Amino acid sequence: MGTTTIRRGVSRAVLVGAAIAGTIAFTTGVASAHHADITAAVVCDDSGAAVIEYTSTAWAGWGSDPTNDPTRENPQIDIAFDGVVVGSGAFVAPTYSFSGSAAVPAGKSAGDSVYVTTTAVGMWGGSAGGGQVVAIMVTIPELDCGVVEEWGRFTGGGSQVRVGEARVTRGLTIHCDLLLSNNLEVNWGGKQFHMTEHLTTVACTDDPAIIQAPPPAPLDTLVGVGTGRYNNVDGYTIEFTMVDYGEPGSNDRMAIRIYQTSNPANVVLNVPLQVLSGGNLQAHYDQPHK
Repeated sequence: MGTTTIRRGVSRAVLVGAAIAGTIAFTTGVASAHHADITAAVVCDDSGAAVIEYTSTAWAGWGSDPTNDPTRENPQIDIAFDGVVVGSGAFVAPTYSFSGSAAVPAGKSAGDSVYVTTTAVGMWGGSAGGGQVVAIMVTIPELDCGVVEEWGRFTGGGSQVRVGEARVTRGLTIHCDLLLSNNLEVNWGGKQFHMTEHLTTVACTDDPAIIQAPPPAPLDTLVGVGTGRYNNVDGYTIEFTMVDYGEPGSNDRMAIRIYQTSNPANVVLNVPLQVLSGGNLQAHYDQPHK
């Protein structure tokens, strides 16, 4: 028998007012050794439309670590908004996850809720049955989806962004100012660096010789410096460069250097500027914010 899990999600966007915080509501059915997890957020896309971005991740076992578990592959996971399928994906090594986005259902406005579900349609590895459903309830905030042309940002897309020995989480978001929080996590060889929310310095430039569209953006290169935790220890600095060479991202470039802030000679990761070996980097116009 499959399982059905319902959670309340947290909406992420440029808000006027606040999104409703979320809690786990309840679980029914018999727990299976396999199921798909789901996160979702309401955001503004580059065209100024409100969309729901989602990421579905395989999870084998209740409370267990699914890392490198070959039994959690599934040939089809359906994503639905209020019961209407808006996308599908498959769990395969090495990430066992996929992301996408679709428009907020017609007729929905600020304060309304949307049930975002992920359903295991096919059989899991090891001949385990599918049918498991996980649902989160996302509340739509008030959005200002206007485009601010003088600002830009970078996001990471596709599969995990990989450069040299480093793997950057797909949640990568870096803004061209020091106002908004950012998300940058780097993993390599069992080690991890997580940047604090705000950058120390940032510079964004647009080289006419680099065609980064689509979509159009006011930059193709971002150089940033921030601080954070290396293997859960504070006191480290990251310097990074991102270059968007357009779609499909096979020529995008990134450099990463992480070192102890008090002793810059103690470099724990040094990846020179080079072409990505996975994923892509995407420059965007930013959205209005305070």
